[in-house]
Amino acid sequence: MMNNWYLIFSSVLVESFVVSLLLTMAVRHLALRWGVVDKPGARKIHTQAVPLLGGVAIFGAFNLVIFTNLALLLRAPELGFPWLEENVTSFLGENSIRPLIGVFAGGLIIFLLGVVDDLKALSPEVKLMGQISAGLILVISGVHPDLFIDKILGGFEIFTALSETTQEWVSLSIAGAVLIFWVVLMTNAMNLLDNMDGLCGGVSGIGALSFFLCVLPQQEYFVCVLLMVFAGSVAGFLYHNLNPARIFMGDAGAMFCGYILATVGVLGTFYTESTPTYIAVAAPLLALCVPLFDTASVVYIRWRKGESIMKGDKRHFSHRLVEVGMTPRQAVEFIFLVAGVTGLSGALLGQVGVMGAAVIVAQTAGIFLLIILLMRAGKSSERSRIEQAKEETPGAGLGGEVPQRPLH
Repeated sequence: MMNNWYLIFSSVLVESFVVSLLLTMAVRHLALRWGVVDKPGARKIHTQAVPLLGGVAIFGAFNLVIFTNLALLLRAPELGFPWLEENVTSFLGENSIRPLIGVFAGGLIIFLLGVVDDLKALSPEVKLMGQISAGLILVISGVHPDLFIDKILGGFEIFTALSETTQEWVSLSIAGAVLIFWVVLMTNAMNLLDNMDGLCGGVSGIGALSFFLCVLPQQEYFVCVLLMVFAGSVAGFLYHNLNPARIFMGDAGAMFCGYILATVGVLGTFYTESTPTYIAVAAPLLALCVPLFDTASVVYIRWRKGESIMKGDKRHFSHRLVEVGMTPRQAVEFIFLVAGVTGLSGALLGQVGVMGAAVIVAQTAGIFLLIILLMRAGKSSERSRIEQAKEETPGAGLGGEVPQRPLH
């Protein structure tokens, strides 16, 4: 039976890749025709206008493949495939339809919000309200993270004194608030990460594959199918987006990628009674630690300098790698490698005991500490080079120009 599932995983992956590949070509043509392009600017590294709206292809391919296959599955009895009816359409019961509707409705809100922002820049407050609305729809549809809140709060007398109904309400309220925060965080984290050719798309694809390895042992086959469709949709777009990019995904694509990854991080099962340790629930954090690290570091730098955390700049993970001497393409490839290694760590988290999980978490933290040391060393070297240039350049201290290393 497992071979049948692998056949389904492979077929939807290829199907979504081909659809996305073709849709991206069509969207690029339309974006050029309509003049929807991203022009060069002070905070951007591209030197000529690049078509936007690549997110339309990702969103379109994902939904087209999902809904087309769902329509075919609903006709499984008529097609005469008993295995499909017994093992696949069983996921489409009443308990599954409502959360799925919530996932796709929230995704539609995020996508439309991004499209409007690509066409006409929205204020951060408007985008935040839209992201919160998408998270709220997930909560209403019954999607919530399994955070063992009952067990955590069970040790407090004030909680155990409440009625069972009130305890359940408190637990669901906390889980709902965490879910909304998680959706907003990941939606913005992936949007912030979209600052170099292929970066956001590549990290999204790697994240999807990492999640696939996390939930496959738990036999979360329907979630695995969603992940394969998403990975194929991103890969088809990525073919056109790798350096030098022929099209950008825009906010519509970046925010939708963040939303899907955040949602799958909640829909997937990372801990069961057979899982050795509760730490396994942290698997999504490891699988997505690259965008989380980028967001946390950028926010910290802006806060430390007394600047607005909403203000865009060129202090992202990728930009700082370029500062230490990498080309933009090398920086993106380096980040892909980091995302792959940490994603594999997340996949292993549910397979080991407490000590093994502690080692994996410590190892992941060590990777980012090494990266921080690398960037600090590069920054110190850059300062020394500038000081040396000032000493060697006549008149540098009197307004003379100091040679600057180009970004690419």
